[in-house]
Amino acid sequence: MSQDPPVVRRQIEIINALGLHMRPADKFVRLALQFQSEIRVIHDNGDEFNGKSILDLTSLAAECGTRLDLEACGPDAEAAVATLAALVSAGFYEDENGEELEPPR
Repeated sequence: MSQDPPVVRRQIEIINALGLHMRPADKFVRLALQFQSEIRVIHDNGDEFNGKSILDLTSLAAECGTRLDLEACGPDAEAAVATLAALVSAGFYEDENGEELEPPR
């Protein structure tokens, strides 16, 4: 009997001033693609988006203050959610004008 892969879910909030526009979505997708797990971003209206698709993420139109559920299902789900949630909580390393900040090393 095989076990179902673990599912990890966490609420995230978009905190960067310009919201989830192209550059932050690209950062999110590039990071998400490093994980084996399936990654979904779920809007509060129930719509689900593929976390590994830049088209899906930009179609979210998530502005500053938007709360979303981040869900991963697979062997590295815990690490995927923790890493992606950290990126979001860091404001995608953007300042209030959307200029890129240097991420910590």
